[in-house]
Amino acid sequence: MANNGIQQATPTLVSVSESAALLELKGVTDPSDSSDTVIRPFDPAAHDLDANFRLTKYSDFLKTNTWKLPRESVDKLTQGLQRYIPSSMDPNNPCTESPVGVNATVTEVRCDDLIFWLVQATETFYASVDDPYIQGKISCADLLGNLYSLGITGIDSILILMNIASSLSEKERDVVVPFIFRGFQDAAVDAGTTVKGGDLNLNPWLSIGGVATAFCSMSGVVDPGNAVQGDVLVLTKPLGTAIAITLYQWLHDPEKWNRLKSIIPEDDAKKAYNRAVDSMMRLNKTAAMLMHKYNAHGATSVGRYGLLGSAQDLAKRQKGNVSFVIHNLPVIAKLAAVSRVMQNQWRLTQGYSPEISGGLLICLPREQAAAYLKEIDKQESYQAWIIGMVDKGERTARIIDKPRIIEVPAKEKEGELW
Repeated sequence: MANNGIQQATPTLVSVSESAALLELKGVTDPSDSSDTVIRPFDPAAHDLDANFRLTKYSDFLKTNTWKLPRESVDKLTQGLQRYIPSSMDPNNPCTESPVGVNATVTEVRCDDLIFWLVQATETFYASVDDPYIQGKISCADLLGNLYSLGITGIDSILILMNIASSLSEKERDVVVPFIFRGFQDAAVDAGTTVKGGDLNLNPWLSIGGVATAFCSMSGVVDPGNAVQGDVLVLTKPLGTAIAITLYQWLHDPEKWNRLKSIIPEDDAKKAYNRAVDSMMRLNKTAAMLMHKYNAHGATSVGRYGLLGSAQDLAKRQKGNVSFVIHNLPVIAKLAAVSRVMQNQWRLTQGYSPEISGGLLICLPREQAAAYLKEIDKQESYQAWIIGMVDKGERTARIIDKPRIIEVPAKEKEGELW
């Protein structure tokens, strides 16, 4: 497949602001320019676009609150695939029973006397932020989360799949699409891999995604179905990304903002959004690596079906008769209160609020969990949390009626995002 002219970049961290990391890159604004260019938070006017240009206007999910088809609809629509699945499959393959929507497959590959596993993941989604470079990074991190949930940290290649909104003018397209590509590629480089090709199409709506591929041995994959009674559930990123994105959109809508400004000051709203962006851009690579060290019994990435939907998917894949019970909900500070004022449209405390590039939900042995939390904090300077337990049951998941909301961060620190 052609590489579509996607170029690699070597980022150098200059400093960190609340809006985004400032990166020095070569030839981002002009691929033929060999000078160093500082990438700052995207300013449309600086690129001769309308000052009111918003990338998210070319996506419709914020208007409809529709992020993915309901799981029952997916199951119904993909029934035709089931006739082609052999009745007897390798019981050691952790993704043997993966339905469409789980987004990862594991295929055994034999070469002479050697056996490898080919692991592939796919993901695509609409633009959720207005900065095209940051959107590219988020889209790549979101895609890789599907492999990280299997404990795979060595990614061999990535293809980018992009639908370009047909309503973008040629000038707008020529400005924003290269930034999206560069952000996507930089996230791939951070993950230790590279974008090797892709596909571009015109579509009424803008969407960005891809296919990530890894070759590994059986020991390189954490089987998602080995949870046992007594394990604890660990979450590696706070919840609330959908709420933060919606809140940021409401800041630009006076009628909607009037409903919220008595609940959260504008500066706090912007900080919550910047925290969500920081979280969405962050790779789950360290969390995945530590799953091996601390003997994880399974994991999934928290995504469009929310924490509860993701937990239910993971529970269904368990080999033993277990169920998950969630007691704690770590949420980006101030967003739980905002969610209630938004007439609870995202149903955060019920676990249905969608997440973009969410954390990993991991089943860990109780005696290993504290050390896991301590090491991920030491390596990344980010928290993870014990949010629930694995009990005896019938492969279900639930959130208790009144879960404890953990504000993240618990205290504000002057001059620091977290």
